[in-house]
Amino acid sequence: MSQQKTDYIDETDIDSTLDELPDDETIEETVSNLEARGFEVVVVDSADEALETIQSHIPAGASVMNGHSTTLEEIGFMDYLSEGDHEWESLPDEIWSIDDDAERQAARRKSQTADYFLGGINAIAQTGELVAADLSGSRIGAYPFAAGNVVIVSGANKVVPTLDDALDRLESVAYPLENERAQEAYGVESAIAKQLIFRREAEEGRTTVVLIREQFGY
Repeated sequence: MSQQKTDYIDETDIDSTLDELPDDETIEETVSNLEARGFEVVVVDSADEALETIQSHIPAGASVMNGHSTTLEEIGFMDYLSEGDHEWESLPDEIWSIDDDAERQAARRKSQTADYFLGGINAIAQTGELVAADLSGSRIGAYPFAAGNVVIVSGANKVVPTLDDALDRLESVAYPLENERAQEAYGVESAIAKQLIFRREAEEGRTTVVLIREQFGY
């Protein structure tokens, strides 16, 4: 199932003013504010550079899990995790090989404590806050505490001026697109059921934001 934004954008009414690429000055200020809040930030120019950053960031032998992320799909991380030449423990492959529903759900919960948990974000405020939401919570549950390390990958189109704008982007850009994707992929509507405002990372080096200077994700 394709996860490309182009598959859904034509059928979806979004606020395109909250899905634009910022200028260099805005990116620099956003990075400075994220770092002041305890986040590590790596700015890259392309999907290939983003994937290379992830590859160099995660050590051999680490257990690796991800939440659903269109951006991770678009940069090729999902294929690399499942099929690539690495020495990580791929928890998604282990989880989806389990036939029993209850056992698989228990393994999904346990995977929130992976050594490295990767995912996306729905909005980044220029003031340094991260905003994300999910229906079940499996995509964002590891971010606040459970995972040993968190890597969040985002297109720069998700940078907006303020926290209020970030919350607006969640409602008027990310949710409509994800709702279209969910109906096509699963036959059900999505919902902003569980929401995270990640204002600060207190553990030095734990959370890294890989910011791509291109349009990626919802």
